This record gives sequence, C-alpha cells and structure tokens, in this order.
Amino acid sequence: MLHDAPRHCRTRVARAFRSFSCIAGLALLSVVTAAGADIRHPGSQSAVAGSRDGSLADARSFLAEGKIEKAETAVRSYLKIHENSGDAHFLLGLILFRKIQAEATGKLAFADSNDSMQRGSGPRSREENARASLAEYTEGAKYERPSASDLKIVALDYVLLGSYADASKWLTQSVEENPKDVEAWYYLGRAKYNENRFEEAIRAFERCLELDPRNVKAQSNLGLSYAGLNRNPEALAAFLKAIEWQAGALRKNAEPYIDLGDLLIQQNRVPEAVEYLLQAVQIAPRESRAREKLGNAYLNLNDLAAAQSQLESGISFDPENPSLHYLLGTVYRKRGQQDKAKAELEQFQALKARGTGRP
Repeated sequence: MLHDAPRHCRTRVARAFRSFSCIAGLALLSVVTAAGADIRHPGSQSAVAGSRDGSLADARSFLAEGKIEKAETAVRSYLKIHENSGDAHFLLGLILFRKIQAEATGKLAFADSNDSMQRGSGPRSREENARASLAEYTEGAKYERPSASDLKIVALDYVLLGSYADASKWLTQSVEENPKDVEAWYYLGRAKYNENRFEEAIRAFERCLELDPRNVKAQSNLGLSYAGLNRNPEALAAFLKAIEWQAGALRKNAEPYIDLGDLLIQQNRVPEAVEYLLQAVQIAPRESRAREKLGNAYLNLNDLAAAQSQLESGISFDPENPSLHYLLGTVYRKRGQQDKAKAELEQFQALKARGTGRP
C-alpha cells in the first residue's frame, strides 16, 4: 500500500498556486510574486490624470522602485485631501497587495533604505492586508470603474483569502476586458482547479498556452487538471511536454517534475517517480514539496534512511507543512524511534487544528 499524507492534508494549492500557496502556505505567493506588474492599466483615464499629480506620481515611482512603505505613505497622504479619488484607492489596494508579496519573500524595503528587510508576520498579516486591499478596491469602485488589471489584483486578494469562487468571478471579468492577459488566464485556470472545476481549468490553461505557447507553468497545470479528471495518459503527456520544453535551459521550473513524480507514485510506479523527483530536488533544493514527494517515494520503497533525510530537509524549509510532519512521524515509527514519531504526529495534529495546512 502506498504511503501518503492523509487526503485532507494534501496540497492542491501547493500543486498549483505554489505560491500563492494562498493563504495557503503561500504556495500561491510563489506564483503571485510576479503578479501586478502593471501599476495601472495603460489605457486608464485616471492613470493619465493621476500622472499629473505629484503625490500619486511619486507613489507610483516609489512602488516601481520597491519602496513600498514610501509608496503607501505618499498615497495615504494624497487620500487625506482627495478621499474620493478612485485612482488613489486602487493604487493603495495594489500597494497593500505588493506588501503581502514583499513580506512573503522577506524583502519589504523601508523608507530610509532599499537594503532594509523585514520578515512578514505570517498568515494573519497577509489576511489583514488582503482584506485591506480589497476594501480599497471596493471604495475606489464607488468613484471609478476598475480596469482589467485592477480586477486581477482583486481576484488575487481573494485567492490569498482562499475564496476561489470570488477569485474566479473577478478573473473572468478581467479576461473579458483584456482577453490577451496571459497571467490572468493562468490564474483563472488555477482558481478553477482549486474549485475542482477541471474542465473549465483546462480551457483557461489552453487559452493561456495559445497566447504563450511554451508557458511551462500553464502546461504543468494543464496536466494537473487532466489528472483531476482521471485522464492520466493526457496528464502524463502534459507533464512530459513541460519537461521537454525545458531541455537545455539553464534555469528550469521544478513543478512538472514534481507533478509527474506525484502522479507516478499514485500509479504505483515509484522507481520512475524517484527519477523525476530527484531532478526536482536538484532544480529547486529548497522546494519543500519536492522533498515531501521524494521522501514519500522512498518511504514506499522502504528506504527509510533516505526518506528521513528528505523529509527532515523539507521541514527545515517549511516547518508548518503538516504533511511533512505526518510522513516523518511515519518514518520514525517504522525505524523504532517512538518518541520522535509521537512528537511529529502531535505536531501534525497541532498544525491541522490551527488550519495551517494548504487547501
């Protein structure tokens, strides 16, 4: 029988918004870190008007330079005088979203120095900032129609809050207004995937791939969506194509290797899975999900020493991942280390009770 973490503890978001690992461990934030590159939609009338105002222009400049605290201070000062400015509220919403990204990567630059860093205060801070960002977009919409890029950030705030239905709603509106936004199509596919609406996810990822034919993330997530429908031959082909596209690349994306390895484990093709998961670990040594799946594969092969090594490494990078603690506890128990096993399984239960597991 194949070993794996309990079903309720599996990380669909880690499979997908690895980022955004959502509040979701922020697998979604890995992905989301690239979002929101456009501060305002280029065609927005308010963007043109706002550019003539020194305060908002300064705020945009600070944000573009990564000076998030300075950008927030500038736009809040502007809002004290122009509280009915939709553009200013939208900009503040974006700044608060960027703050989540910066905190997630430990790169929040302060007003006095680009070199100053601050670690985020965790899921609670992210949730508070996501809600505050949404509040600004809601307020701004009273005075001005949001652009497609505004709607995309609104959707990503909802992703961070784990509300995929709301994220789908706003991403759908975003791609209706700007059907050539590759990133929005990708996130729409991710939202649909996390709603278990796999057919719709497939259509979104296929549209993303039409616009960006060698988008490895979209191709890998297409494979995940096929797997969600138990269309395993198509899922395997999708993962292999994503891997093939990276042949010879200096920097590779580990996701298709992890996803393929995971699917092979489920098919009881564990030695084949190890081959791909070892490559994933080599590509992304600090990716806890790669360590988790490789440790699980070794556990199924009864190579307990190798499983322990991978799972302990995974926990060192992602200590609040309950799946890792569950699997490591299983390994310790099999190795006769009952005290360690008990401690890990208690940690698993504690994390599960706190709701830190990824959806």
